[in-house]
Amino acid sequence: METPPLTTPEPNDRATPDAVAGSWVEMLPRSWKPYARLARADRPIGAWLLFWPCAWGTALAGGLPQETYLLLLFLIGSFAMRSAGCVYNDIIDRDLDASVERTRDRPLASGRVSLKAAWALLVGLSLVGLVVLLQLGGFAQLVALGSLLLVSAYPFMKRITWWPQAWLGLTFNWGALVGFAAIAGDLPPAALALYAAGVFWTLGYDTIYALQDIEDDALAGIKSSARRLGGDVRAGVAIFYAVTVVLLATALWLAAPERPLVLAALLPAALHLLLQVRDLRCADTAGALRLFRSNTLTGTLVFVACLAAGL
Repeated sequence: METPPLTTPEPNDRATPDAVAGSWVEMLPRSWKPYARLARADRPIGAWLLFWPCAWGTALAGGLPQETYLLLLFLIGSFAMRSAGCVYNDIIDRDLDASVERTRDRPLASGRVSLKAAWALLVGLSLVGLVVLLQLGGFAQLVALGSLLLVSAYPFMKRITWWPQAWLGLTFNWGALVGFAAIAGDLPPAALALYAAGVFWTLGYDTIYALQDIEDDALAGIKSSARRLGGDVRAGVAIFYAVTVVLLATALWLAAPERPLVLAALLPAALHLLLQVRDLRCADTAGALRLFRSNTLTGTLVFVACLAAGL
């Protein structure tokens, strides 16, 4: 009797541990799920963290409520470009991801998505971002294009510097400059202070995020601010967040020097960052993920403060 051909078991279809449990991705057809996960559709936190600086810049420049449509454009662009950035990152890091416990089930690292399909998805998402870009004014378009070098270089930073989180900060908060430029047509000191505040904010929250991988990163030779700080992670995050608040206060004061009381609008955001530092435990990876995700609230609170200064 002829022996039936052996079949290779299909690679697992598990989401990565930091995915949102029970997200809408679970309802997609099985063949679609790997592509949704490659685009991080089951982890929307990154898109929100990319969106909020755009909203800060728009609000601080005085664009709201008149130019509210820009928030919708930035929201669409943030989800598309964050997904595109993640696909690009996974293309570059597919071998490294396979050696890290938290990331080895990512679609490219596990073989669920081919390299060719990943590039096709990257092009499609980038085209969505291009459509959003073309809706902005000429100066804002030029500012937005200035981020391409930062985006393209980011995946390599963990190989050459202990501070890839700082480079992510430079990249993820570029939207603060774009949002301000879309309204004001220039980049005054208030816009630059707002951008710098976002950089330190990202340096803080992404250091918290990196605590999840600190052991695997050491084995794989991946550098991070969490590894560099070692036992001083909590103090480091406290410093990053303190600088964030000072720079945010500077941005608000520069935008509305005649209304110094507007600085009080920053108190809720400052308190929220303080509570993150209080609750941070280096060995608590589940807690680190929870604190990282809580920065969607930080973004909202800072937006309210920028709106108060910009109105």
